Amino acid sequence: MSSSGSRSQASPSSSHKGPLDGLVVLDLSRILAGPTCTQLLGDMGAEVIKIEHPARGDDTRGWGPPFLKGKDGEDTRESAYYLSSNRNKRSVGVNMGSEEGIAILKELAAKADIVIENFKVGDLTRKGLGYDDLHALNPRLIYCSITGFGQTGPYAHRAGYDALIQAMGGIMSITGLPEEEGGSPMKIGVGIADVMCGMYASSAILAALHHREASGEGQYIDISLMDCQVAWLINQGLSYLTNGKVPPRLGNAHPTIVPYDTFPAADKDFMVAVGNDGQYQRFCEVLGCCELASDPRFVTNADRVRHRAELVPLLRQHTITQNAAHWTAALEAVGVPCGPVNDLESVFNDPQVLHRGMKISLPHALSEDGQVNLIGNPIKFSSTPVTYRKAPPTLSEGSMEVLTKHLGKSIEEVHEYAERGIVSLGKE
Repeated sequence: MSSSGSRSQASPSSSHKGPLDGLVVLDLSRILAGPTCTQLLGDMGAEVIKIEHPARGDDTRGWGPPFLKGKDGEDTRESAYYLSSNRNKRSVGVNMGSEEGIAILKELAAKADIVIENFKVGDLTRKGLGYDDLHALNPRLIYCSITGFGQTGPYAHRAGYDALIQAMGGIMSITGLPEEEGGSPMKIGVGIADVMCGMYASSAILAALHHREASGEGQYIDISLMDCQVAWLINQGLSYLTNGKVPPRLGNAHPTIVPYDTFPAADKDFMVAVGNDGQYQRFCEVLGCCELASDPRFVTNADRVRHRAELVPLLRQHTITQNAAHWTAALEAVGVPCGPVNDLESVFNDPQVLHRGMKISLPHALSEDGQVNLIGNPIKFSSTPVTYRKAPPTLSEGSMEVLTKHLGKSIEEVHEYAERGIVSLGKE
């Protein structure tokens, strides 16, 4: 792992224990929102038991290519999508269509601190795995349900998918090129509705843990992709609620700060994020257009926002005369925020990204070179750093360990379960 110089180191062999060490998470979620949440909890030290379909596993295992290359150079079953959000977990394959499988999950929930699930509303209750069922077994249990639209309301019965939520929740309407430039609504290039829902879920769970420490009581958390996506409309949402005007798409421009946009250089675009009037003055000085700094139409940010259609083309006439490296160096030297528009190759070779440990490698038994590359955790604790204890597991590789350790099953009992199709066993 490349993170030398960082104050807080995180590594597979770290002697530190994370802040959630000792907590057990029963993860009944699939795809991205739930797994993002549980990976975060796992990075912070919790033991995460990932329950999967015994034959096909998490749906995202098949969401490729790309897949991790095996020792024979051929694709394994481990898709990059699956690998992105399942670190620090144990995979247990359980047949939830069998009474014995449900019984196993109840036993695990009785010993767990947290249950996270993202089944359709009512599915787990019909199986006897709803909050009331498990709370009766374990009153201290924190139970988090992640759904597309929440447990109540006219859309509660609907399935939720990231792109659907981005469309319905409004973020697509303000993302993409302006209509007058031929643009149309555009989703964000990653499953951001899922990821942010996972982040909100982790925050809610940590709050519920604090409440439990004070009261001894667990509780139920109802969180939805739609609610979360509406919540992170943030300033754009408040602009609408303030003036009643539907915000237009502005491409890379900012709705209330100018100039805050990509600008063309002689070789490629670069990003400028002018945050105040002083920075704007220095921006114009570097570009050699001081007259635009003193022009009454552009002196204050409010003026520049009102006259962006006149100002931005004038600025672009200047930026096109030099390459992007010239402008970013000159602007950085005078404290004007700017930077290159990096592709992912540039990102994962960036010295700052490497220094901060945002690209890591962990041992993986199936990998061609014995390692799998992953994205690091951005949280830097001073006393309880995150740890990378285990690569995303292969399907059912933790079944034997979890059932013997947590439920006291014998090796013979677990093998009998496997023979009867109640659980599946992978390579430990």
